Amino acid sequence: MIATRTRRTVRLTHSYERLRGRWQLRVKIIPQPGLRMNVAKAWSFSPWRRSWTTGIFERDTAHSPRITESSMPSPRTSSDLKLTGLIGSLRCCQLFSGLSAEDLTAIAGFCIHRNLAKDDYLFRQGAASEGFYVMQRGAINVHRVSAAGKEQVIHVFRSGESFAEAGLASPTGYPADARAVEASTVLLIPKAPILALIGRRPDLALRMLGSMSAHLRVLVGMLDDLTLKDVETRLVNWLVKHSHGRAGSVALPGTKRVLAAELGTSSETLSRTLAKLRDQQLIAVGAKAITVRDPDALAAILRHNLGEG
Repeated sequence: MIATRTRRTVRLTHSYERLRGRWQLRVKIIPQPGLRMNVAKAWSFSPWRRSWTTGIFERDTAHSPRITESSMPSPRTSSDLKLTGLIGSLRCCQLFSGLSAEDLTAIAGFCIHRNLAKDDYLFRQGAASEGFYVMQRGAINVHRVSAAGKEQVIHVFRSGESFAEAGLASPTGYPADARAVEASTVLLIPKAPILALIGRRPDLALRMLGSMSAHLRVLVGMLDDLTLKDVETRLVNWLVKHSHGRAGSVALPGTKRVLAAELGTSSETLSRTLAKLRDQQLIAVGAKAITVRDPDALAAILRHNLGEG
């Protein structure tokens, strides 16, 4: 099937041609007779190969156009696309946000994908450190378990965050357990090559110190929260902090069980405390979020429980 469209200077022709048992769409741009234009191009697209081929037409006044086939730039391979995706994930991480494209490409070249189903463990406390991790998607619950079997959540890491950097310098392995709260993908930054890169790039070492300092601030804040006298005060403090004192929805860090562990209590006690605040019309409780209805009343409860007013 051939269709032709004529414009002022060129004639556009497209046709479907059968080649090696497959149909291909072929488009030609041909200069009109008498023009001072001696080059035209034709593109041929194969929907099965998903690639274009270009033909260069050399116009000769004594002969009809003859074609010399040349290739368009080859399409990007799957490995190229994977590398681009890795670089994008690393750039979204604060630890690597200011690095050059060359450095990011080098790190992407040795990082390793790890896919985890919900409740899969990424590592266990005391396990030998393979390196540290960057979250690509999902959520990882980093926690400690007491001798009595009580789980204390340290932090739930999400996309763009890095964790377990301390394992690079620790001979005792990872200091906590890490479990997927939902289906997750992380990037493992292996120990040996990243330490070699840090040796060449002292500024990267300073960035990692900054990241670990941020994790330390989280731990100090959590310690302050756990010293509060009761579960209601801890929960109200968590709501005030995460709602920033405004009415609206606050996403849960995974499940209510994860929130209970973060607050240092049981799921049953958390449920009773949530129900009490809900009955007072202060909050609404959903499957994945808590809606703060009266932030001023919550702040007043917190001040009263802390003896500040």
